Amino acid sequence: MRIMIINGPNLNLLGVREPHIYGTTTLDAIRASCEAFAAFAGATLSFHQSNHEGVLVDLIQSARSEADALIINPAAYSFTSIAMFDALKIFDGPIYEVHISNIHARDELHRHSKLSAAVKGVIAGLGPYGYIVAMQAALQGVGKLPEGLPEAVRVGPR
Repeated sequence: MRIMIINGPNLNLLGVREPHIYGTTTLDAIRASCEAFAAFAGATLSFHQSNHEGVLVDLIQSARSEADALIINPAAYSFTSIAMFDALKIFDGPIYEVHISNIHARDELHRHSKLSAAVKGVIAGLGPYGYIVAMQAALQGVGKLPEGLPEAVRVGPR
C-alpha cells in the first residue's frame, strides 16, 4: 500500500506556530511517527509540505500514479482552494483530510473546509495523532492493517 501525505502552508512551522492551538510537536516529528507506522504496517510513505498552492495541486495530481491513498492537511487552503478541491476529485483512491485542531470549534475563518466534500473522511482535533488515525483508516479501508493488531483495531465493530 502506498500512502502519500501532503501538508499545506505554515505547517513547516509546527512546534513554534501558535502552540496554544497546534501544540509543540514539529512536522519532522510527525513525519518520523508516520514513517515508523508505515514501516510497521508494511506500507510505503511519501511525505510532503509546501506553502504554495500550485505545488500542492501538482502533488495531488502526482498521487494518481504514486499513491493508493492520500492524506492531506491542507491547512489554510482548506478554506479557500477550489484548485485543490478540483484536483482531489480526480484522485481515485481514498482521501482523508487531517486537521490538528478542531476546526469546528475555531473562529469563523477556520471553521468550514471547502475540501471536505472531496474526501472520504475528516479527522480533526486529535492533534498530531490524527495523522496516525488517518493512516489506520486508509489501511483498514483496504484490509491492509497488520495481522498483529487486535481484531477490534483491524476490523472494528461489525
